Amino acid sequence: MMERFFLNLKMERVWQRHYANHDEARREINQHIVGLYNAVRLHSTLGYLSSVAYEAKPTVKEPISLSEIT
Repeated sequence: MMERFFLNLKMERVWQRHYANHDEARREINQHIVGLYNAVRLHSTLGYLSSVAYEAKPTVKEPISLSEIT
C-alpha cells in the first residue's frame, strides 16, 4: 500500500515540478499530502471516502450480546 502511495506522490507532484531546493520540495510535498491526498482524494480501502472524511465518520459499536446457549 505504501509503495502505491509513493508512486502516486511521485507521479502527481514530484515528477511534474522543478524545485529550487530541498526546503521548497519539502513544503510542496507536505502541502500535497495534507491539502489534497488526505482531504480530497478518495481511497477505495476506506469505502471511497477521503482520509479526513473517514476519520470524521462516527463509529458505531455493536453492543456485546450474550449467547442464548446455556
